[in-house]
Amino acid sequence: MPASATPTAGVHGLSPKLGGVDSDGGDAYPGASIGLPEQGRGSLATWWARIAALVLDWAASMVVAVFCFGVGVLTQSDWRAWMVLAVYFVQSSVLTALTGSSFGQLIARIGIVRLDGERLGWPRAIARAGMICLVLPTVVIGAERRAMNDLVLGTVVVNRAATAR
Repeated sequence: MPASATPTAGVHGLSPKLGGVDSDGGDAYPGASIGLPEQGRGSLATWWARIAALVLDWAASMVVAVFCFGVGVLTQSDWRAWMVLAVYFVQSSVLTALTGSSFGQLIARIGIVRLDGERLGWPRAIARAGMICLVLPTVVIGAERRAMNDLVLGTVVVNRAATAR
């Protein structure tokens, strides 16, 4: 396969470039060791963008849950108390499988891609949303700003748009 035809070129238009190792043999920037560009489309998403996306996802899920199940989702301690989480799980799974981003991630202009360049697919999208709902896999952070769920699933959160300089 020619060098220009990387297997990641078709994944939501994001294709990591290889390289990014400084003269000491260490990574020159976050994302370099997994072949992501330093900035712009396909570069590692910032913590601020990821947190903003999660806040937007949760707020939208609350609005939808209140609309569908009533204000009890915010005040009751019965089954309704779980409906915001259920709505989050469904929207995150479906939108991530279809678009590569949850609702909040679309607004924050970030997305999920597989490191091997293949489509994310339904199983990974569902597993990722499930692990986020469990919280612990999401707060255990490894190398390159990748949470345990991303490490297990072979995914990474990247920028979907070019960054302004």
